[in-house]
Amino acid sequence: MANAPFTIGSVVVGRSARMRAVFDFVRVIADSDSSVLVSGETGTGKELVANLIHQSSSRRHKPFVAVSCAILSETLIESELFGHERGAFTGAIKDRPGRFELAAGGTIFLDDIDDVPLTMQVKLLRVLQNRVVERLGGTRQIPVDVRVITGSKRDLRALTAEGKFRDDLFYRLNVIPVNLPPLRDRREDIPILVDHFVKRYFRQRGEEPRGISPAVLQAFMRYPWPGNVRELENACERIAQTCTCDTVRLGCVPVSVLFHKYAEDQQPIVETHAHPSAVSLDDRLKEVESNLISWALKVSGGNKSKAAELLNIKRSTLGDRIKKLELTHLEVGDS
Repeated sequence: MANAPFTIGSVVVGRSARMRAVFDFVRVIADSDSSVLVSGETGTGKELVANLIHQSSSRRHKPFVAVSCAILSETLIESELFGHERGAFTGAIKDRPGRFELAAGGTIFLDDIDDVPLTMQVKLLRVLQNRVVERLGGTRQIPVDVRVITGSKRDLRALTAEGKFRDDLFYRLNVIPVNLPPLRDRREDIPILVDHFVKRYFRQRGEEPRGISPAVLQAFMRYPWPGNVRELENACERIAQTCTCDTVRLGCVPVSVLFHKYAEDQQPIVETHAHPSAVSLDDRLKEVESNLISWALKVSGGNKSKAAELLNIKRSTLGDRIKKLELTHLEVGDS
């Protein structure tokens, strides 16, 4: 069915034509052993694509090893990727295989390849050309049979022009390029993703999923999501942790999504029960405050002292606001 959500295993990707085209292409190139460069902004799902390539290939019964080059320091990255011999450096008390060896027969995914320092790029190029690794502190050349997939959040071609990335390594990695669109360029996927994540996180809490008001979807649709799907998922998880309403309403939505610099020239979002020509700031703030206090009382078991600590306010202030918002039914104790 054309409008059915597109899924990979239990992961919902969306229903947009752009994402369907990406994953159709991924299936075409899956069984090749050529290097793949997956480009896209942070949070667009580069590792998901790399994993799908691996799972769709003849290497699927062998390891899939993912490495984030961004979190490895320049002194650690060589040891992590290529391994080290005992005594190679202080603390190297035994031989240790690197990620390339651990991925033998399978696939290695080097995410954030754009963060690899130039000195390391030379060594990485030699591994790709010769298909052997040499452990740090060792002299033995170890053959490695792996498919290499890399991920980049920046334009590697532009980095090569600036002298920040080796052009010979770029061409070696960019045999098959896959470009992932940012979420703001496939907004038709947002409602299905919101529904998927909200349901998942409510169920993880052992609760029935809530419905989502049209105003909430409107807020999500017009937010630019600089962190892409990862940021959207985090927002949905926060909603599931704090929402105490029967339906997810505007007061349950993170303030960063509701009030952002990109919304300055847009009309304010209002719930469907409100008059479309006006919005009450007091009502909006009351709704947000009520949801936060309800959440704090819920996770603290109704204990006002603990709830006040969670909200970083005085216990007496919390008591006054509970009475003002008529939330006394959520209290259990005054300890």
